[in-house]
Amino acid sequence: MAVVAVVGMQWGDEGKGKVVDLLTEGADIVARYQGGNNAGHTVVIEGVKYVLHTIPSGILRKDVLSVIGHGVVVDPAALLEEMRLLRAEGHKIDDNLRISAKAHVIMPYHRLLDRATEALRAERKIGTTARGIGPAYADKMGRSGIRVIDLLHEPTLRTKVATNLAMKGSFLAEHCQGSEGSALDAVAVTAQYLKFGEELRPFITDVDALLQRAWREGRNLLLEGAQGTLLDIDHGTYPYVTSSSAAAGGSCIGLGLAPSRLDQVVGVVKAYTTRVGEGPFPTELGGSLGATLRQRGDEFGATTGRPRRCGWLDIVGLRHAQWINAARWLAITKLDVLDTFSDIGICTAYEYEGERITSLPLGEHALSACAPVLEWMPGWRTSTTGTTEWRKLPEKAQRYVEHIAELLEADVLLVSTGPQRQETILTHQLW
Repeated sequence: MAVVAVVGMQWGDEGKGKVVDLLTEGADIVARYQGGNNAGHTVVIEGVKYVLHTIPSGILRKDVLSVIGHGVVVDPAALLEEMRLLRAEGHKIDDNLRISAKAHVIMPYHRLLDRATEALRAERKIGTTARGIGPAYADKMGRSGIRVIDLLHEPTLRTKVATNLAMKGSFLAEHCQGSEGSALDAVAVTAQYLKFGEELRPFITDVDALLQRAWREGRNLLLEGAQGTLLDIDHGTYPYVTSSSAAAGGSCIGLGLAPSRLDQVVGVVKAYTTRVGEGPFPTELGGSLGATLRQRGDEFGATTGRPRRCGWLDIVGLRHAQWINAARWLAITKLDVLDTFSDIGICTAYEYEGERITSLPLGEHALSACAPVLEWMPGWRTSTTGTTEWRKLPEKAQRYVEHIAELLEADVLLVSTGPQRQETILTHQLW
């Protein structure tokens, strides 16, 4: 029996979906612990591409139970559509999906608030997905949120919807374009979400009790995070972060597990660095190098389609993530994207205000003033795509992966050499 958390170590988009799908082969339960449908976990199986936004990546394994924890914010319409698409692809999900009754719900006004507040930020915008994630978490912390269990109790839902619209109505009417903000009707919203509740009723459960029982029975639990540690609300590059705890510690809070239950952490590290949306990015590459990384890595957001900003691997940020997560294992993804480069940069420090620093600076403007100090490694200039054995990797590619592990003081669990499930080098057995 083991409890293992899979965590992104960068600004998200590291390839956690594929890693979770691979590791789920030995798991009994996969549980998502934070984020919302702003996440996009991509898994490719036998040429079929699946993009999952709320449902854990383990749903693609028929004998594994997938759980949406209470640390997740749920958009019922988006979730039901995701479920419909999975059924259309032949996946039987009725018996292997559960949703925490305590998860908070994304409401129509949350999406309106998201767009309106981003517009008001103007040049200081964060670059959200405008899917209502932040406002939903804000209501949760403000103790005015609506939970999944409320969708099954009409009096509670009706009261909460009316109260929230009364509190937010004037802001929405003033700042939303046209009459969109003033058009929300409490009665209509309540009726719609009661219908969502009935559709989701068979899946709603007490996730705390479910996972506690599974742990006592000696089941293997895989805990899936969304986004990445550098987007964590507390430990990321604030304010250009997500609205939840994406680091390993968030898995305990978001699923009702005691910290002592967590046995191991797998940190997912892309072989280079990407960032989507706004925020400082010291190793960002412009021009042809950045464009080549984007094109070779297909670096476009799985949720929004936005082009990702691309750059060399940033060890300073990764050291910070490793301090927060203490990952025993590393999953190195998209190594094959670097196949064509003659020289590959690794940022091992920053130049900041005339000094060389090896940790993230404090203050939201400081990181923007940092310049990367690069160490150069020779490229291997040969295809690694589809390689499944460590010994068949070019020696220079092996050295690159080993150097990352040395710098982060962790061991390599797997190396991804392509988007397909089988395009992977597994160096150790996790379970």
